[in-house]
Amino acid sequence: MVPVRRREWVYRPVIRIAITLFRVLGFRFDLRGVENVPRDGGAVLASNHVSYFDFMFVGYMAHRRGRRLVRFMAKQAVFSHPIGGPLMRGMRHIPVDRAAGAGAYRHAVDALRAGELVGVFPESTISRSYVPRRLKSGAARMALEAGVPLIPVVTWGGHRVWTVGRRPVWKRRVAVSIWVDEPLAINPGETAATLTDRLAVRLRELVDKVLSEYPDLPDGSHGAAWWLPHHVGGSAPTPHEAAEAEAAAIAARAERRRR
Repeated sequence: MVPVRRREWVYRPVIRIAITLFRVLGFRFDLRGVENVPRDGGAVLASNHVSYFDFMFVGYMAHRRGRRLVRFMAKQAVFSHPIGGPLMRGMRHIPVDRAAGAGAYRHAVDALRAGELVGVFPESTISRSYVPRRLKSGAARMALEAGVPLIPVVTWGGHRVWTVGRRPVWKRRVAVSIWVDEPLAINPGETAATLTDRLAVRLRELVDKVLSEYPDLPDGSHGAAWWLPHHVGGSAPTPHEAAEAEAAAIAARAERRRR
């Protein structure tokens, strides 16, 4: 199916603003695998999630490939924000209501079948340990049902500037890695569960590979870096500690709403 071309009154100016922000911050990009983004047709871009920049980073890779626009799936709360909400709706991203996710799923599958790129963060939220969390199966299910490629993506470095649970640190010249992997081969009779498991393994492998080549790793003389995962010598929370922090944050938000 050929996608319907509509004027993008909001999305294209936002892309220009994002690229300008990248220049102002002077991000030192390590971009790999741009050629793995298909030139046409639908595909699921399934990314890890460590920073508030990740939407822009994944979209930037599609932009470099000439695809321009990615429809991202995001929590309903993002669409309820007084500033972010109108922008998200204007860019025709896909709101996910966790109490009624079937509508968002159908919307995404329809977009894929119409030849669009759909961006998904299968961890469903930012990882506070900076290593991939347990994945939801939606990305795999959509790729299988729509018959489109499932493409792993890893971003790294943006969390040093702006991430969950920490105030933004608007420092310049931070190294940012964005790697797009080859599409996962779909095995005969593959289920969403097994495909999700393989996606999880690949994302962890890619994160470790990115870490091994990241240019700004500290030498240890100034203590462990807060933004480096615990298993490689950083002082980031362990996955267990991160899960506890996430649960506490959810409880605190619920209490604020109750009050």
